[in-house]
Amino acid sequence: MSKTSEPAPKRYWEDFTPGQVIEHGPRRVTREEIVAFGKEFDPQPFHISEDAARSTMLGELCASGWHSCSILMRMSADSFVLNSSSMGAPGIDEVQWLKPIRPGDDLTLRATVLSKRPSNSRPDMGFVHVQLELFNARRERVMLLKAPLMFGRRTPGETAA
Repeated sequence: MSKTSEPAPKRYWEDFTPGQVIEHGPRRVTREEIVAFGKEFDPQPFHISEDAARSTMLGELCASGWHSCSILMRMSADSFVLNSSSMGAPGIDEVQWLKPIRPGDDLTLRATVLSKRPSNSRPDMGFVHVQLELFNARRERVMLLKAPLMFGRRTPGETAA
């Protein structure tokens, strides 16, 4: 019986270089998704109701920061993660919500490779430190996230002594 093989990923650890930029988008954010996410996961007034949001410091409905992280993850997955040798991430170094994301905003992702290094303990893997940013249609940066991502290596190196 023959196995159905998955196509090989296009990007391995070796394919990322410091300074490399990957862009993806735009993706429109809707009022309905902002409210649905807010009601389920972050039911603060400015995430679930236009009327309630008017009396808050934000003044109008906006996406939860956690919703913003989810959008950023989806856009990252669609642009490069799902077609790579991704092995996840050990955590996030930094996340900043810089401007509110409003209904109707068209977001663009910019992923910049900051640095990379082979794993000291796993010769089949390496770390790619990335800066992920979301921009609205006015090219205002609305979110920043920095994280070390783990990728499989096309040609595993030797374990560091």
